[in-house]
Amino acid sequence: FVQLKMALIWERFIFSRSSPLQMHPCGVTVVGERLAPPCNSSRCGAYLSSPKALLGVSEMRKSDGKTPEPGDEPCLVMLGPTASGKTELSVLLARDYPLEIVSVDSMQVYRGMDLGTAKPEPAALREVPHHMIDVVEPEEQFSVGRFRLMAVEALRGIRARGRFPLLVCGTPLYLKVLLWGLFRGPGADPETRRRLRRQAERLGAEHLHGRLAEVDPEAARRIEPGDLRRIERALEVYELTGRPISALQNQFQGPPQIDYVAVGLRLERHLLYERIERRVDKMMERGLLQEVRRLVDRMGPQARQAVGYKELLAHFDGQATLEEAVRRIKRNTRRLAKHQITWFRHFPGVRWIDVCREMSLQEVVEKCKFLFSSLAHSRSLSYH
Repeated sequence: FVQLKMALIWERFIFSRSSPLQMHPCGVTVVGERLAPPCNSSRCGAYLSSPKALLGVSEMRKSDGKTPEPGDEPCLVMLGPTASGKTELSVLLARDYPLEIVSVDSMQVYRGMDLGTAKPEPAALREVPHHMIDVVEPEEQFSVGRFRLMAVEALRGIRARGRFPLLVCGTPLYLKVLLWGLFRGPGADPETRRRLRRQAERLGAEHLHGRLAEVDPEAARRIEPGDLRRIERALEVYELTGRPISALQNQFQGPPQIDYVAVGLRLERHLLYERIERRVDKMMERGLLQEVRRLVDRMGPQARQAVGYKELLAHFDGQATLEEAVRRIKRNTRRLAKHQITWFRHFPGVRWIDVCREMSLQEVVEKCKFLFSSLAHSRSLSYH
């Protein structure tokens, strides 16, 4: 077995040295073509990876009988702005490979908030194991630290079952904290938080965001004006330490604690905005207004900040007509997408797929397979 293993390692070494990254006709970068079956896409005569190639060399690591830790092997990560098609794509990938999906989304954790957070359809949830969806009630506060604890346990469970995690990211900060670890700052100060919350209730989250921009422009650039919990935390750290939180958050420097290979979806701005318009209209047709009405007395301050919910809550309070609320949902969803794009653009190690209008969902699936397999292959020597 040892001789066979060393032979395979040597073969991969020679292959990786002699087969540099190259661009195939279907527009994705892959490593070589050797031992890979042909692509079925009508537009591409290149090659697809086998399931083992897609998932790296993990099968060779199971021989010791030990349960892998989340950092032992690279997780698959799928990035992309809201309405880019990540959810449908991840389910299609999981049909072909032994994957379990981990949602990395700060609002899909809430039970009952289904349409507005664009959760997978119930049939997809039954077909493919999903994690970090519907894990808390909408009344609860939910921190990024709590998310990481629960997500790491989910990763361990997936590995223990001999399967592979696919992280589908809608909240960039949650993904960075999951992979790199949590910021070790000062503990929460209840009095400071109560004071900041009273100011937010009296003057609005945007006022606190303006204060943050004065003392920590870098943090204000990263944090959405409506993300009250993170704004409060950044101001709290500044008041307690006298230093901006952006100067203290150095946990993202250096290699991640949990290794990963990442593929991102990139769309032309006009195409993405068209998708957002259609998706919001579809959400309203399917009953988003009724969903928010059912939850109105159950939603805590954090859940109320979710795009699609805060605008309709304002409508219920008489602050906007329904038509104006829908326009605000579309506008704020576009802003969210721009914020995500900015974060993802600086995320290290991502291979991007440029999705055009003429491209079918299945073609995007095949491109994802190419990129995941090439990334896993190029990293394979690190896991022997």
